[in-house]
Amino acid sequence: MIKSSKITTKYSRTKKRSNLNVFIEEYRRVVKTFVDLIWANETIRPLLDKKFTSQINSWLSQRAIQCAGKQASSIVRGCKAKQNKRLYIINRLNKEGQFKKARKLKEIYLKNTVSKPDISVIQPELDSRFVKIDLAGTTSFDGWVTLTSLGNKMSIKIPFKKHKHFNKMLEAGKLKSGIRVSNTACTFMFDVPEPIPVTAGKTLGIDIGQKTTLSCSNGVAVEADSHGHTYQSICQKLARKKKDSIAFKRAQKHRSNYIRWCVNQIDLSGIKQVNLENIKYLRKGKRTRRSLGHWNYAELFDVLESNLIDAGVQINKVNPTYTSQRCSCCGWVCKSSRKAKKFKCAVCGFTADADLNASTNLSLDLVPLGDKKHLSKDNRNGFYWNMTGQEPIVPDALKV
Repeated sequence: MIKSSKITTKYSRTKKRSNLNVFIEEYRRVVKTFVDLIWANETIRPLLDKKFTSQINSWLSQRAIQCAGKQASSIVRGCKAKQNKRLYIINRLNKEGQFKKARKLKEIYLKNTVSKPDISVIQPELDSRFVKIDLAGTTSFDGWVTLTSLGNKMSIKIPFKKHKHFNKMLEAGKLKSGIRVSNTACTFMFDVPEPIPVTAGKTLGIDIGQKTTLSCSNGVAVEADSHGHTYQSICQKLARKKKDSIAFKRAQKHRSNYIRWCVNQIDLSGIKQVNLENIKYLRKGKRTRRSLGHWNYAELFDVLESNLIDAGVQINKVNPTYTSQRCSCCGWVCKSSRKAKKFKCAVCGFTADADLNASTNLSLDLVPLGDKKHLSKDNRNGFYWNMTGQEPIVPDALKV
């Protein structure tokens, strides 16, 4: 398993940082040229031949040009991979005589056109031919990264200092020879052994929100930190800042730090599996207030899933529909039972925090509800949504 750790380049001198920026800009230009050249090609190899490399006019070394071509090829192949899979299945279905399925998939194929990737923020990925890492730490710095064979007789020596995460990765795995560089940081790669999966334990349900960031079925609710900040207050602070300003970037960093703090509050001892909400395209096609637009649930899920994988805990994505409206005590689902942060069941009178009730439902082995059930909107009148092996009672049967 490959893990990464980012180290700042701020300890370098101004001239070294300037040379690094010049190299990155030229490298990006070459990658963009390669992408333009190979975009129309149907078959793309990982290593490009002279037909492509001979068209590049750059002061970069041939090694660096070859490296840029390999990265461009990887980017283009990654963009086209899903469409190529669809085309392969369409051809297979036509050969098998399943023309109706083939036509439906062809409609999806034609609808989802692949756009050319944006190379403006790409980071050069350099291997051992360009990179020498020295961790001796004979000076005030903990190590040095020397970049050579870049072209134009350029050699860049970057000092760095280790941090807690870097040392943790260094202890857990083996440092790889390649790095990824940007204008402000170097990203080191570590080959870390696969975590041992947990084979015995309980199932934990986790519900996410803006007011209560994480609500767990074991009763743990993560809201404000020691300074009184919540996810909601940080999003409101981001909404007040001018985009791309220094204050805006500082608030973004605060949001990332807060997310990591929240995830670290979850105790995974004795947990075998975690059930998470399968949330996608939450705000797609919707107009929302600016503060809600800064609620980065994707980053929250990424950090949470990364921690779970490191701990060897199994992850199960659950459809969140009706989980906040179902009574975790009797199984009655009704829209009117939940009002903001309060949940009160209209049948059994069970009262609880709405997010805690939802996380409890996520942790249960509930019988899946199909699309027909969602479209019928039975939750307005109410229905029983029971555990697996129990027959769900629909409103009409309940009246009888």
